[in-house]
Amino acid sequence: MNESMVTFQGYLGGEVRTRQAGEATVAWFRVASTPRRFHRGSGEWSDGPTQWYTVNAWRALGEHCAASLTSGDPVVVHGRLTQSTWVNGDGVEVTSLEVDAVFVGHDLNRGRTRFEKATRAAATSAQPAEAADGRPADGAPASDGLVTGWVA
Repeated sequence: MNESMVTFQGYLGGEVRTRQAGEATVAWFRVASTPRRFHRGSGEWSDGPTQWYTVNAWRALGEHCAASLTSGDPVVVHGRLTQSTWVNGDGVEVTSLEVDAVFVGHDLNRGRTRFEKATRAAATSAQPAEAADGRPADGAPASDGLVTGWVA
């Protein structure tokens, strides 16, 4: 697989929006990333051109993004980069960069946040019982917050 993976940081340019694609939830949002450079000779910082990315987050990651992120939040995103080119209504060719997110998180260089572990789906008879400490009785590791149920 020759996929272009990227990791970048920036700020949410608006609210997270969600839609359904079949049975999967997809969240999408825009992130602005502006590089800063320090010039030793002058002792000053300068901003480079802002690059905008559209980020798509699928399933549980999308639901967690929608519940956790708001406009202006500093974020770090890692995912598969794709590029689309089309002609807009004014006849201008436009190129957009999209990232299918593998992970998204707040940029902790910019502030603090609290992690809230996701709860598992309701137990069914096909799923193993849990011990008193919340771990599965069969000795398997506990959920990392991204797993929403057991696979039989």
